[in-house]
Amino acid sequence: MDVETVTPSTPLPPAPGADEHVSLELANSAVQVPTRGVVELLDTPAAATRWLVERGLAPEGAELQDYCAGLLTDLRGPVRALFDAAVRATPPPERALAEVNRALTLTPTAQLLGWNPAEGFHRVASHPTTRLVEHALVTIAADAVSLVTGHEATQLATCGAEPCNRYMLRTHARRHWCSKRCGDRVRAARSYARRTADADS
Repeated sequence: MDVETVTPSTPLPPAPGADEHVSLELANSAVQVPTRGVVELLDTPAAATRWLVERGLAPEGAELQDYCAGLLTDLRGPVRALFDAAVRATPPPERALAEVNRALTLTPTAQLLGWNPAEGFHRVASHPTTRLVEHALVTIAADAVSLVTGHEATQLATCGAEPCNRYMLRTHARRHWCSKRCGDRVRAARSYARRTADADS
């Protein structure tokens, strides 16, 4: 399977609900794209660090190493498995439950309190790097649990434009695609199929 790295200059548009749910963003951080293979957003420690910083899960200046970046991507599979079970209304894999529950117990979710003259009182994630990543994993796992157990669980869906494998929250009943790009691709394929059928008849 080909893997393509997405640079900041070629970002994927966020799926509906991803702005509110960091667990959706993690689940969608490796996506199957037509003609391009798997697009991986967390392929290096630097990319994983940037991803965490941009979501307020790590402070500016943090530097993840391979091990810590691996902890983040290791959680992605179990989160996707939970979402898949929720979408299909099937029992989740025991391993996925165990991994998400393990992540929930890594560290307290509350950020520490800091103070300096410029900012006054403020929340800080002043952990050693490994603890910092564990703190992020707790936050992501807790968000995933809230999503599959809360009122938005019925809105959780997969993009209907194969081979896209992203998860999203269906904002209305007729929404079947995670992005305009996917919707346009499906409509173009349907139009082509109709034209081909008319030409053959």
